Amino acid sequence: MESVAARERARFRAGVRVPTADLAPGYVQANLVAVPRDLAFDFMLFAQRNPKPCPLLDVTDPGSAATSLAPGADLRTDLPAYRVWRDGEVVAEPDGVTAYWRDDLVTFLIGCSFTFDRALAEAGVPVRHAEQGRNIPMFRTARPCRQAGVFSGPLVVSMRPVPPSLVPAAVQVTSRYPAVHGSPVHVGGPAALGIADLSRPDYGDPVTAAPDDVPVFWACGVTPQAVLAAARPPFAITHAPGHMLITDARDHDYATG
Repeated sequence: MESVAARERARFRAGVRVPTADLAPGYVQANLVAVPRDLAFDFMLFAQRNPKPCPLLDVTDPGSAATSLAPGADLRTDLPAYRVWRDGEVVAEPDGVTAYWRDDLVTFLIGCSFTFDRALAEAGVPVRHAEQGRNIPMFRTARPCRQAGVFSGPLVVSMRPVPPSLVPAAVQVTSRYPAVHGSPVHVGGPAALGIADLSRPDYGDPVTAAPDDVPVFWACGVTPQAVLAAARPPFAITHAPGHMLITDARDHDYATG
């Protein structure tokens, strides 16, 4: 029987282009980064040195568009939107990247915090971006990641507004999911992260917070895109922010405790 995740991937393959935040609850979502083989070790080392924003779920063989996280999926077509990078600049945002694919590309699949949104909701923590039908807001911070080879750049965070009384629950719930960013990196004033204006995210959409909500920030798998912009490698492919690979893996398989 075809899974909910497989049905969503088939829709994306057919050209449906939507953020994946509230799609296929219970299934693990993943960020995608594909770099040429001669840069793959540097990126692997970058992920190892920065596990909070870059928790690796899978790494492909060079040229492969398959992943054990979603048997039968094609990583070139089964996400709703991609970005193609040349010299650190986004040169295209297509629905599929078959025409851009290269035999030397090594693809990294990185955990995504959308995976724990269902657990937050089940714990009574509102998930404002899903409630409002918006992409999650994401921000470049002033915190540098640890450099690895050619790769360096700022930490990117996602933000969820949380009622003050539920912040401990949000921290407790998400700490059980280290493979998809885990607990928050900051709670409270955005200035501590170098973020000037929560109404102007660098990626995604602004969300409307309740009057007493507290901004809570999690490390984000869009961090490699800020790093690509800083490092300016000749070529790379990523997902478009908020438009993830929905895998066949289940969220409870990545929960601890």
